[in-house]
Amino acid sequence: MLTYEDGANLVCPECAHEWSRAAATPGVEPERHVVRDANGNELRDGDSVIVIKDLKVRGSSAVVKVGTKVRNIRLVEGDHDIDCRIEGIGAMGLKSEFVRKA
Repeated sequence: MLTYEDGANLVCPECAHEWSRAAATPGVEPERHVVRDANGNELRDGDSVIVIKDLKVRGSSAVVKVGTKVRNIRLVEGDHDIDCRIEGIGAMGLKSEFVRKA
């Protein structure tokens, strides 16, 4: 496995994926990443959320309108912490600060 250390994290040079050293150590339980919506409610995989602000889709003229309901979200690490599929637009990443739990 090709990895290098970057502070407290390990990094894969092929795909730039980063993870903490504690997650790579067997027997040590990693910290659970908690994602909260704009109202402070905890989100989980499979939840439905509603968009609270018009969001421009990068690289397209499409816009995700306020009130769009997004079903079956998947939580991921990173800047855009929600992966989802929006009807009429397709797969995209959302920031949790622009949604509320349905």
